[in-house]
Order: sequence, then C-alpha cells, then structure tokens
Amino acid sequence: MKLIVTGGAGFIGSALIRYLINDTTTTVLNVDKLTYAGNLDSLASVSDSPRYHFAQVDICDGHALQQVFAEFQPDAVMHLAAESHVDRSIDGPAEFINTNIVGTYSLLETARSYWQSLESEAKKRFRFHQVSTDEVYGSLHQSGFFTESTPYQPNSPYSASKAASDHLVRAWHHTYKLPVVTTNCSNNYGPYQFPEKLIPLIILNALEGKPLPVYGKGENVRDWLYVDDHASALYLVLEHGKLGDTYNIGGHNEKTNLEVVQTLCSLLDELLPSSPHKLHNQLITFVTDRPGHQEWWQRVRDGSYRGERLGLGNG
Repeated sequence: MKLIVTGGAGFIGSALIRYLINDTTTTVLNVDKLTYAGNLDSLASVSDSPRYHFAQVDICDGHALQQVFAEFQPDAVMHLAAESHVDRSIDGPAEFINTNIVGTYSLLETARSYWQSLESEAKKRFRFHQVSTDEVYGSLHQSGFFTESTPYQPNSPYSASKAASDHLVRAWHHTYKLPVVTTNCSNNYGPYQFPEKLIPLIILNALEGKPLPVYGKGENVRDWLYVDDHASALYLVLEHGKLGDTYNIGGHNEKTNLEVVQTLCSLLDELLPSSPHKLHNQLITFVTDRPGHQEWWQRVRDGSYRGERLGLGNG
C-alpha cells in the first residue's frame, strides 16, 4: 500500500508513521506544512527507511496537493493535519478555520479528482480516512464515555472547526461517493507530544520546579489513550472499516485533570527522590483561566513555545 499521511510530523501523525514503517509494509508519504507543532525529529528513527518520504506542503494549497497525488499515486489518504490546541484556538481562531475547514475541503477536492481518475480496481481500493477528535462531542461527564451516536456539541473554535471538517468528509461521501471512513479519538498521550499539552507541560514544569497549572478545580474529565495504541487502531480502521462509518477510538481510561496531575506528581516523587521538590503535588496551582524525550523537547522549548500560559483570549 502507498499511503499519504497529512500532518505526519505532528504528535499523532508521527506515531502513526513510525507504526506504519516499523510494523507494516506500507510506503508512506508524509505531507506536512511544518508549523510550530510539526517536528521531523519525531521521525528520526524511520527517516532513513526507503519506504518513508516527505513533502513540505500546506493542505490549503490545492495545486501543490495535485502534484503530490499525481507523483505519488496513493492507495489511501489518512488526514491528520490540523490545528489542534484548544487554548490556541481561543487566542487565534482564524488559523483553525483555515487549516481545519478550508484545508480539509482542499484535500477532499484533490482526493476526489484523483480518485475519479483511477482505473476500476485502484478506484475500488482507494480510501480517505478522516482522523478526528472526541472534542466534537463536547464535555465528558463524571461517568460514561462518548459513542459513535453521541450528538456533536463543540464548545471551542478548535472543536467547532474539527466538527465542520468531519461534516465535510461525510458530505463528500454522500454527495460524491468518495470512499471515506472517520475516526474520533480521545485524549492522546505519549512520546514526542508538544509541551503545551497537559501531561508534558506538567512533567516539564515539575522537573523545573515551576507551578503546575490546573484549570478551575481540575474536574474536567477526559478519556486518555496511549498514542501508539491509537496508531495501530487507525490502521485497523483503514483496512477493515466500513465505508461511510465512524469509529470512536478510546482507552476507557476516564480521569479528571486533577487525577492526572496528582498521578504524575506521585510518579515523579518515586522516580526523583533527590528532587528539591520531594512532594511535587505542592507545586499544583489552580488557575481561573485555561492554561494554556529530553533532547527533543529541549529543542522545542528553545523555539516558539516556552511553557507560557495560552488561551487567555488576548489574540
């Protein structure tokens, strides 16, 4: 299989590509604009593989996408390219509208034109896999979890733009018969995650003795999913998912934000007994506004993001 992965230099995209190269025989073209969250260092372990290729392309650039499809001749597309941080969407929603909605439209149109040009067997094999988020369903309650039939109730510019993206994919399937599958995942965690996300932010702040910001009372509940488990599930859906269907991918691991932070503090207490902050939970700080591998994250922090709080509505 020849597979285009958009957003392959991001957190989930890079995990997916590492899985595809290491555990399948797929040939992969990583299409990524390389914004602040895109980091090719996350793919260093597979970058020398003859089955891995990279093209620095903005998915909003329809002409560039057409060239990519014409040259690579993919059997499928897995669409992960997206602006994906809630707090950044509060400060600057325009980028989310552009990438997540306009970019998805551009990719869908390119994929549709390419698919329609294929011979019958190749046309039958082709798939467009929309990789989305459970953020489109709104807030998870203290118990239970989202299902594929949960109504959409996006509550941020980010989740609204992803919901719109999902709806476009559904429309292109029903209107133009483009062969699509969609997945909605819960909160991912794991290696190479951008350090503005909750778990890496808490770990890095704790290591540096900085306050550990928890929004409100820390009662927001999310289902946590290990990123490598997500990657293998995505490939399973691509190969065996029913066209037009949606699949939720979760960990059945619902925790409040405060539970997550307290667990991290306990682990750091065990792993770093010589730390000046022997009880890391003493660093927990409750804030009223949304707060916004070692060599890898150090280079990231030396660049565009240094652990500052985001989502204060100052954009």
